[in-house]
Amino acid sequence: MIATLDAHIVQTPEILGGKPRIAGHRITVAQIVAWHELMGLSADEIATTYQLSLGDVYAALAYYFDHQAEVDQISRESEQFTNDLEQSTVSKILKKRG
Repeated sequence: MIATLDAHIVQTPEILGGKPRIAGHRITVAQIVAWHELMGLSADEIATTYQLSLGDVYAALAYYFDHQAEVDQISRESEQFTNDLEQSTVSKILKKRG
């Protein structure tokens, strides 16, 4: 099972983001999970829409269920980073108006 997942899922070093993703793509495991679990897309729909194999999609879901706490933590950290950046960045449009 590990060798099969290794063929589909890669994880870059933390300094480069460290998010598990589909090999050869920028699509993360967390994105696959969100599309499947939150948006209700089927594995077939995800594979067709994003030009992935069904094996890629199912490997991402399997990886998630085997590493759920880790993937959820990465997602929370990314969301927090985005929120912090939004709070600390002044819109150029609002700045011109102000």
